[in-house]
Amino acid sequence: MSARTTQLDAGVRNALSAFSAAAKKGLGDAVLAELVMIRASQINACAFCLDMHVDAAVDKNGESAKRIALLNAWREAGELYSERERAALALTEAVTVLTDGFVPDEVYESAAKHFSEAELAHLIGVIAVINSWNRLMVSRRIEPGGPAW
Repeated sequence: MSARTTQLDAGVRNALSAFSAAAKKGLGDAVLAELVMIRASQINACAFCLDMHVDAAVDKNGESAKRIALLNAWREAGELYSERERAALALTEAVTVLTDGFVPDEVYESAAKHFSEAELAHLIGVIAVINSWNRLMVSRRIEPGGPAW
């Protein structure tokens, strides 16, 4: 598979970057935001975003390599992830994979128990924007460390 040269419009890039910054700021938990972005990127097989967000989680936010390595199996990882993190990860998976229709009520309600209404809106924003980035990078086959624009 070779990289495609389709350039990303500056307006699109700037809008998504602003959306991402606002969603993360409103969520107020940089580590959780990175975990969510990594999990969605795992599901979407976006190597570019995985590379970027694993580095950000570990290097900028002090996340452990163990929690990153086990993120794909977070349900089976016991207490390694908090209840709040597990609720966010379940919501991430439900929003990322909408093949069965809507986000299940129990997944949304579980997240709503751990996040204020504003935090939940920002969490969904983080999930939505990383899915957009994933689709832009995967569709253009941008490799880790490759030029994204």
